[in-house]
Amino acid sequence: MTLLGAAEIRELAQELGIKPAKSLGQNFVIDANVCRKIVRTAGVTSSDVALEIGPGLGSLTLALLEEAKSVIAVEIDERLATRLPETVQKHNESAATFSVIHQDALHLKKLPDAPTVLVANLPYNVSVPVLLHLLEIFPTLKSGVVMVQAEVADRLAAKPGTKEYGIPSVKAAWWADLQSAGSVSRSIFWPVPGVDSKLVSFARHQPLGDEALRLKVFTLIDAAFAQRRKMLRSALSSIYGSSGAAEKVLIEAGIDPTLRGESLLVNDFCTIARIGF
Repeated sequence: MTLLGAAEIRELAQELGIKPAKSLGQNFVIDANVCRKIVRTAGVTSSDVALEIGPGLGSLTLALLEEAKSVIAVEIDERLATRLPETVQKHNESAATFSVIHQDALHLKKLPDAPTVLVANLPYNVSVPVLLHLLEIFPTLKSGVVMVQAEVADRLAAKPGTKEYGIPSVKAAWWADLQSAGSVSRSIFWPVPGVDSKLVSFARHQPLGDEALRLKVFTLIDAAFAQRRKMLRSALSSIYGSSGAAEKVLIEAGIDPTLRGESLLVNDFCTIARIGF
């Protein structure tokens, strides 16, 4: 299989009358070697149903088709979604293993097959909401690699006690273990973005609880980080009615009320939520 190069990507864009839209986070990958590296990093195998968000002109799509059993691409831009099957057919003999859905990934509820791995160059402006949505909606997603803005990647993979640790870090940890998987050069994109990008890998773990518990945990997380410099007894006072009531719950949970949200793991929030509010 041949992958897309910089010249062909520009030709395709010109043919379709596409000028990459900043509002849609359209920065197309023009380096085939990087696409293959991302697929290798994700550990995609011939038994995987790969889910790709924002395939664009198909750079990463073709690299996925070299390894995966099948690829489902979700593209919000109708012009790109319409043209992508033709590009796949031209470059890949196994075009039957590919399907494209013209939809906003944030509204995605079902797919033609159960995805097992996520590999995507996520639009910078919606990368965290999209990732959290996909982890919630598709429990068959066992692992994956996403390329996101470097600052976002640092937040997703952050550990407690660091300045990057916050709502994205804790909420994503409800479903999966996340870690940094390397940096990518700005030069692999067209147009060249004004920010750096990094890869984040994830591996799903056992559920921490049911949906009712998750909603309680996420409410606690939002409150704990709304004013992150506040002690937990103060940050959670709006939920429990007063700082004294919040302190009582925290002590019962075995958590120091004077700590801040950035000190807690998602399991700590689970312990608090199980006591109730």
